[in-house]
Amino acid sequence: MIYIENEQEKIEINKDIENLIITAINASLKYENVEDSAEVNVLIVDNEGIREINNEQRNIDSATDVLSFPMLDFENGKMIKTDADYFEGNLVLGDIVLSAQRAKEQSEEFGHSFEREVGFLVCHSMLHLLGYDHEEEEERLVMRQKEEAILESINLTR
Repeated sequence: MIYIENEQEKIEINKDIENLIITAINASLKYENVEDSAEVNVLIVDNEGIREINNEQRNIDSATDVLSFPMLDFENGKMIKTDADYFEGNLVLGDIVLSAQRAKEQSEEFGHSFEREVGFLVCHSMLHLLGYDHEEEEERLVMRQKEEAILESINLTR
């Protein structure tokens, strides 16, 4: 189950964008061989909304493009699942908070489509929900390769 809630009015989020988010989530799950039926919550906000959440949750008082709040534990790169990680038969992966406003700004800055930027941010966030990080350069390179492969699988290349 993928739940999408749009709490901003600065950037139009139509059915095509919602379908793109769903497609990017499903492509990420497929690429990472997640066979369980999964639950992901996506909250779409503006820059002020993501700044507030970033400040509340991470004590960082600034806007960002996307935040990921994973629900699962990982050990040595392996997902640790218990019965408590499921709700109504779905593996609860966590929450994605996406600033549509920042995505629009970045798409213009990087010279590609809004759709490409949204797809990238959703894939990036999904990889965080699936246990990946980019604190170290080696981790960053692994994530970048996976992001590009997932985006290519859904025809969202640069």
